[in-house]
Amino acid sequence: MDDQGTEMVSFQLVAAAGEARSLAFEALEKAKAGDFDVAAKLMKQSKDAGIKAHHIQTQLLSTEAAGEHLSVDVLLVHAQDHLMCSMLAQELVQELICLYERTAAKNA
Repeated sequence: MDDQGTEMVSFQLVAAAGEARSLAFEALEKAKAGDFDVAAKLMKQSKDAGIKAHHIQTQLLSTEAAGEHLSVDVLLVHAQDHLMCSMLAQELVQELICLYERTAAKNA
C-alpha cells in the first residue's frame, strides 16, 4: 500500500470511528431523556460503525502482516486514536445508559 492508500484508509478509519462515537453520544442523550428504545437503536448503529472501523484497522494490520510495510504518519496515528476513543466512548456510554435505565425503573 502506497502513502496515498494509507492516507485514504486513515481517512476512512477516522470517519467510521467518528460516526461510532457520535452515535454513542446521541444514544446517551436519548437515555438521559428516558427514550431507551431509541438509545438502544443508536447504540446498535454505533456498534455497527465501530465494527466497520475495526475492519478497516484489520485491513491495515493484514497488509503489514503480509510483509507490505506501511508508513506510519501523524494521520494514521490520529486515525488509531479516533478508533480507541470511540471504543472507549461506546463502553462508557453503555454503562451510563444502564445506570439511567436502573434509575428510571426505581423511580417508576
